[in-house]
Amino acid sequence: MSEKARKDVVVTADAVEGSWVYRHAPAAWRPYLKLARMDRPVGAWLLLWPCWWSLALAADAGFTFYHLYLLPIFGIGALAMRGAGCTYNDIVDRDFDAAVARTRTRPIPAGEVSLKGAWAFLVLQCLIGLAVLLQLGPFAIMVGLGSLVMVAAYPFMKRITGWPQAWLGLTFNWGALMGWATIRGELSAAPLVLYFSALFWTLGYDTIYAHQDKEDDALIGVKSTALTLGQKTKPALLVFYSLFIIGLIVAGSLANLGFIYYIGIALAGVHLGAQVVRVNIDDAGLCLKVFRSNIAFGWIVFVALILGQLTA
Repeated sequence: MSEKARKDVVVTADAVEGSWVYRHAPAAWRPYLKLARMDRPVGAWLLLWPCWWSLALAADAGFTFYHLYLLPIFGIGALAMRGAGCTYNDIVDRDFDAAVARTRTRPIPAGEVSLKGAWAFLVLQCLIGLAVLLQLGPFAIMVGLGSLVMVAAYPFMKRITGWPQAWLGLTFNWGALMGWATIRGELSAAPLVLYFSALFWTLGYDTIYAHQDKEDDALIGVKSTALTLGQKTKPALLVFYSLFIIGLIVAGSLANLGFIYYIGIALAGVHLGAQVVRVNIDDAGLCLKVFRSNIAFGWIVFVALILGQLTA
């Protein structure tokens, strides 16, 4: 890309520096890739991790070729459905986004994508997600369809409750049920504990993320846990993350994982504790860095689950 072309590119706030979307993607595709947040992959990872954790939790007979096949299948599904969710959210929130400094560079308020084009792109991504869902078996398909109502309702939660991040947690961690449902063809206590405890993980990391927008949100009347908790955020994060770690321990016990799993979860707990110590809720840049560190946290839990199965 020439220097002149680079100057003409609208770089979305929070985009990963040097993202391939701006460096290599065709110009005609770029607004839609930004709409799907391909320049900010952390959200796709946060959607994917509960899926992969659930797959590992269910793999009591060891990882087979089918498990290895499902890893990229869930990866494609996470990319498609995270993109679809963001596209839908941006359609619903287009007026709010135009009023907030960090979000007014998004493709719809920036005028890069028309409303009609956004709806068409949303349908395309949903079709990709449907193609992935159809690979997972009848029971998992039914479980997957159960998330649609929560996905559709999420953009409106910030208008009616000071805890929209709790609804996001219920929506974003649905994969904690999907992996187990795909492998086992049923649901039991272990994935349910994983799902409900992961809600507190999302409450933590998305509260940190929401602190980037708290001033603008207060001005336009959008609610968030960042505004609800205010200066009580750090103690609340400690409670949220502690409940999540307890849930991971209980889920591992219900799945009869080996002792190495609990060592891994202890390390994961240290990682979350470091987030609480490190974050400064009045430093937007640091909030974003701490939020993104949950990608590494996901790897710690995933490796712990695999080692826990191997030592079960």
